[in-house]
Amino acid sequence: MKFNTKYLPILIFAALAMGVVLGGMLNFPNTADYLVKNNSKSKLNKLIDFIDTEYVDEVNTDSIVDLTVNNILAKLDPHSVYMPPSEQLRVAESMKGNFVGIGVNFYMYKDSVAVIKPVANGPSAKAGIESGDRILYAGKTKLYGRKLPSDSLYTKLKGTVGSNVELTIYRKSVGKQLKIIIKRDVIPINSVDAAVLLDATTGYIKINRFAETTYSEFMTGLIKLKEQGAKTLVIDVRDNGGGYMEEAIAIADELLPNKQLIVFTKNKNGNVDKTFATEKGVFEKGNVFVLINENSASASEILAGAVQDNDRGTIVGRRSFGKGLVQREMDFADGSAVRLTIARYYTPTGRSIQKPYSKGSEAYFKEAEARFDNGELFEKDSIKIAKTVKFKTKKGKIVYGGGGIVPDVFVPLEVEHGNEGTAYLLQSGIIGNFAFEQLDKDRSVFKGLTFEQFKAKMDQTDVYFNSFQKFVFGNGVDLNFGKNKPLVKRYLVAEFARQLFGEKYYYEIVLKDDAMIKAILK
Repeated sequence: MKFNTKYLPILIFAALAMGVVLGGMLNFPNTADYLVKNNSKSKLNKLIDFIDTEYVDEVNTDSIVDLTVNNILAKLDPHSVYMPPSEQLRVAESMKGNFVGIGVNFYMYKDSVAVIKPVANGPSAKAGIESGDRILYAGKTKLYGRKLPSDSLYTKLKGTVGSNVELTIYRKSVGKQLKIIIKRDVIPINSVDAAVLLDATTGYIKINRFAETTYSEFMTGLIKLKEQGAKTLVIDVRDNGGGYMEEAIAIADELLPNKQLIVFTKNKNGNVDKTFATEKGVFEKGNVFVLINENSASASEILAGAVQDNDRGTIVGRRSFGKGLVQREMDFADGSAVRLTIARYYTPTGRSIQKPYSKGSEAYFKEAEARFDNGELFEKDSIKIAKTVKFKTKKGKIVYGGGGIVPDVFVPLEVEHGNEGTAYLLQSGIIGNFAFEQLDKDRSVFKGLTFEQFKAKMDQTDVYFNSFQKFVFGNGVDLNFGKNKPLVKRYLVAEFARQLFGEKYYYEIVLKDDAMIKAILK
């Protein structure tokens, strides 16, 4: 089946829609507040019980309840959502910032679990697991040839801290099966991907989401960068769909002087809750840049809005998503949860950056798709927001509400208009799958090379670029990379570097010619 690239943006923004669900302040209310209090509410309970006990055929009433809850929430707003138990568990784990397991990044290659790379200093790395190993059995459970979903695989490999699991692996490099006992441990899920120097005085921190550990990770990186001489700070929240509001506020507090307003919320009763910067702050002086794009949402927008409205720094990139709603979580006994919008948040100047949703969720998320069509990703003048909703910062700069954060410095996509699919494909998992498969053919090609030797080798060949083009065509994606060869090669080399050397080296390559970074450094 051919893949029509016209719909690639739709798929990307559909994925974003799920990511943005994570955004907002996640509090846990007292469930006693939600007891049935009137006949209208009890009617639903009686109906479900009636179906359960009297209906002529067997019915899964749990599925009826799930459908009912989803239909109710769909009438509210796009970010009030129901999370079934499996999804809620996955999201909660991601937001916690760690899990207990064996510590490997894996990829379902053909019919087997292939190890991309063991987590550095994790249980698998310590036990001798290597990149390219196939995990055949976990204990007595067969993992290959079954096309198990990821959830099932995670269950087999996770456990309690200190518990052992015996893995049977096939090591392709020696053509042998090996049995390795691994003691499970806590594995971090980092929300800060990189904290590196761009030049002698410019620090860069990439945040992929706002989880429980984000502020702590950010501070570790920031302090290290300051010790290395950073006097300018670049915070990258591109493609960051949000998370815990408090983590973004804590980071903003480190940048803003005492008593400056960071954000405020307003609920249905008109109650306003303001949050101000405190006396603490390890980076209240020095230049600050925040990088955003059309996939930056929620907590990312809170941080960007606080920096922009307080004239504390420069926002660089493209207009952010536009999510200004705050969610609260209610858990159910079966492990599912509802996230309900309970307030709106406002940036320090008083603007709501929430884009309209009165036409329903489908139209709401298609607004993101429309940005491809109207040229907004290439020209700042094409941005479609209500210019009448004006606000002024303390220094008199005009900012707008009603549809995301508009950057101070606009930077277009690094592809020609009409080739947006290429830019977003490079951010997807397909490039990682390709790199793994190429390395898996013959890892000895790169064995013993230093990072500099690796880069020189990759710069001198188009073999992997040409193979990737064939790989994409072979997967039904009709994208021709000819006009974007330098960009595609950069991401290819970066992904190979990540799998061979580690995350830091991915960013060293990707950022070198990044358009937003260039805009800052020049």
